[in-house]
Amino acid sequence: MEGEFTDNIHTARGTAEHKRTDDFRQENQAGRRVESALPVWSDRLGLVGKCDVVEFLPDGTPYPVEYKHGARKKWMNDDIQLAAQAMCLEEMTGKPVPRGAIYHASSRRRREVVITAELRQAVETCVAEVRAALRGLTLPPPLSDKRCRECSLVEICQPALLAERERRGRLAKNLFEPNGEGA
Repeated sequence: MEGEFTDNIHTARGTAEHKRTDDFRQENQAGRRVESALPVWSDRLGLVGKCDVVEFLPDGTPYPVEYKHGARKKWMNDDIQLAAQAMCLEEMTGKPVPRGAIYHASSRRRREVVITAELRQAVETCVAEVRAALRGLTLPPPLSDKRCRECSLVEICQPALLAERERRGRLAKNLFEPNGEGA
């Protein structure tokens, strides 16, 4: 939201993996046309982006493949990103995109993802929440968990400091109230 960015080991590895993927182009692989670094957009969702790889099946159906450096995460962000790409491709090509894949470079494994109605709704919800945050110019509260420690923006965001400030505010408010309850 503030346009800040800095690299760390994770973003540097991801950048290197994407560079390798972006430079790859293969005209035909098992009857599929393969495009890398393919720009995508959706006027309806107001999204623009770039697919790491899109394999076009023999019937022309797009099959997006998102490359990730690390192992599968427990959060749905990668699947939501892939679903957003699928929705953009559907709008652009007029063809349904029922599935795609996430390639985890560290394990060299591809995980197929079915683009379900629930995943599509998650994309719609994320888009709405991000737009609301941008309109209101309010950042979400810090997470202060493992995700923050591994984030390249941890020194800019300072989640521990923000969490401590919130804690001090709660303590000050309840300082003179027995058991933290108001009179």
